[in-house]
Amino acid sequence: MTAIMNLITPEAEALGFELVRVQFVSGSDEPTLQIMAERPETGQLGIDDCAALSRRISAKFDELEEEGLDPIEHAYRLEVSSPGIDRPLTRAKDYANWAGHEARINLIEAVSGKKQLRGLLDGIEGEIIAIDDKKAGRQTTTLDNVHSAKLILTDALIAATIPVSADGADEIEEDTLNEEQED
Repeated sequence: MTAIMNLITPEAEALGFELVRVQFVSGSDEPTLQIMAERPETGQLGIDDCAALSRRISAKFDELEEEGLDPIEHAYRLEVSSPGIDRPLTRAKDYANWAGHEARINLIEAVSGKKQLRGLLDGIEGEIIAIDDKKAGRQTTTLDNVHSAKLILTDALIAATIPVSADGADEIEEDTLNEEQED
């Protein structure tokens, strides 16, 4: 996965985006290369941004395939998305940026007998993540002990999240009204 990330990162950065997560997800048909990215200033990615990044990645992979250097030698689907409001926490800065919000952290090795911590993030210092677990109190673990982590959708998280741009919504609404008038 590191080699694929090394190919994708410059494509995302060229558009002003940061990668949040790159992973293969198994599906019923074929695997999906799932890429989550964000604009650093908003923490989101719009539909046009997703399409632009998807085109860049596809072009890069097609170019490599033509050179006989296909980075993924089997069939797959490419999925580019925003991390969403209940986003995964994948980087050290995510734990700092979202301190004070509720999260669920699944661990590789148990901490105080628990492999899952849930509560308010208390941030990160160096490589040590702190969380005020609802049941066990304040717990700490290293970043490399995290199997997966994500924010939990709460009213506080909704209030703290920058809303997605509504640009273009007027045109969509107007077109819908025109169609209704024609019927």
